[in-house]
Amino acid sequence: MLQTLRDALPDLTPTLRRVAEEILADPLAAGSTSITALARRAGTNPTTVSRLAPRLGYSGFPELRSAIALENGRNAQSGWERDIGGEISPEEPAVDVLDILAGTAARALRDAVSGIDVARVEQAARAIAGAERVHLYGEWGDSVALREMHMRLQRIGVAAWFLDAGPVTLHAVCNTLTAQDVVVVLNRSGEDDVTARLLREASARGATTVAVHGMPGSPVADEADISVYSGIRNGEVWTSYYSGRASDTLVTSLLWVLVAQYRSADNSMRYFDDGMLGGRRRG
Repeated sequence: MLQTLRDALPDLTPTLRRVAEEILADPLAAGSTSITALARRAGTNPTTVSRLAPRLGYSGFPELRSAIALENGRNAQSGWERDIGGEISPEEPAVDVLDILAGTAARALRDAVSGIDVARVEQAARAIAGAERVHLYGEWGDSVALREMHMRLQRIGVAAWFLDAGPVTLHAVCNTLTAQDVVVVLNRSGEDDVTARLLREASARGATTVAVHGMPGSPVADEADISVYSGIRNGEVWTSYYSGRASDTLVTSLLWVLVAQYRSADNSMRYFDDGMLGGRRRG
């Protein structure tokens, strides 16, 4: 109905156009207001408002208002399903929302375990453990799990930086990279041009590149030296996004724990070697 109203705008008289524009500016109010109130907001009179209804195929203003209200309801439901998905309804009780979210996360973790290539995660962890510097990059929601990984790496002594600047700064950072560096990105969609370009430039400088993603075969996945699929594909609605975030956190947690193990083993061996050398010197 609202699209029909937009299409009719060029053929309406100036006074009818003002009424139409008032409806289009605030459909929610127009679907619940009186003819007098709508006329006042449009700077005209109720008679003019009532003439608009037949132009759009309605018998009168009450039928027009009902059509506006019906479309408002459809748009609200459509927007909800587009953003949040169909698993949770707008009227869902809080206790049920909690159960749905918990179940969604549990299923995501079970599914991710079977989809994660552990050998690739181990390869990435070894590269990070042996790097002189580690640079991490993720935008918006993709940064959540990666920022925690950044903090955890620093806590175990890894020289790690989180990159949160724009393309120009990322390009400048790439100019400082060497073969002793590792660049880790997290990009759930796998389609981000800036992320793909960062991987490409970092690789050209000799750095080892790692991509955690939710879309096998995507540009980001293909650009990385070590491509780690999180086990849950990228989705279009929030509940799918929520599942993906659970798998992202699982992968990044596995990564930093493995890094900690490798570094602990290296440090133990270094301590042992130093002790043996010291013993020989004393002898």
